[in-house]
Amino acid sequence: YQAVVSTQSTGVYGMLYSLKSFVTRISPATSDSFRNYQTNKYKLSMYETQSGIKFVLNSSLEWSTGAINEILHSLYKEVYVEYAVRNPLLTLEDNIGSELFKTKVENFFHSRMRDI
Repeated sequence: YQAVVSTQSTGVYGMLYSLKSFVTRISPATSDSFRNYQTNKYKLSMYETQSGIKFVLNSSLEWSTGAINEILHSLYKEVYVEYAVRNPLLTLEDNIGSELFKTKVENFFHSRMRDI
């Protein structure tokens, strides 16, 4: 299972890197970069922090871009900062293997799914 997740993560990261690079090249200098794209089946959205941490969410087409951006920003603020950044045992270069962090992410999305 871990190898499959790692392979999928690497593929998604490579795709996002390529899309972001492409958008940066063709956009005017004032553009603030790539945030999302959609196909006829799903929408992929990315929230990037000032420090370069990226949060990515695949969603159905019915979800509004504004709602997704709000969810990703809240995930960063309410879960990542609280349970990863403030964890003295974790360096930011590490994969987050904390069961508490994973549980908080799951609970975060379960509570948000009721709101959408």
